[in-house]
Amino acid sequence: MLVYLCGPIEFAEDGGRLWRRKLAPFLREQLGHRVYDPAEDEKKNLSEEEAANFREWKSTDTERFRRVIRKIIAFDLDLIENQADYLICYWGSASAQSGGTSAEITLAYRKGIPVYLVTPLPAAAISGWMLGCSDRVFCSIEELKEFLTARFAGEKQTQLGKDRQRL
Repeated sequence: MLVYLCGPIEFAEDGGRLWRRKLAPFLREQLGHRVYDPAEDEKKNLSEEEAANFREWKSTDTERFRRVIRKIIAFDLDLIENQADYLICYWGSASAQSGGTSAEITLAYRKGIPVYLVTPLPAAAISGWMLGCSDRVFCSIEELKEFLTARFAGEKQTQLGKDRQRL
């Protein structure tokens, strides 16, 4: 299983890293799932020059920036469309400026890939589009972990059994 960790990066206070870094070990160790964290994979499919300079180009060379950001968009959307088994999206109070997050969960929704939305915000403060693309909404990461543990516990046991049979 591959989980894609979706949520604001560009305008998030910590680059969207903290919640992902806290959740990823649980997903790997407790559920045995592979994790793709776009906040940690800044290189993606970019050249060294593109990776080093694209943020600066946003202000200094819009066309060059646009070409690079389109490579990033294609990389992330291809990964979601062709490899992700489910998405976890964290939507906090600073998320309003995010453009990619809603696009990612919309693609997942259209492809029938489950989207689990975690948000401390009340439903009235969240875009109807975001809620409509989500399969389940959770108030906290802990609530999500409980759900995922129950949802995938049997699959992990099955995989453990298969691994033992190969020995």
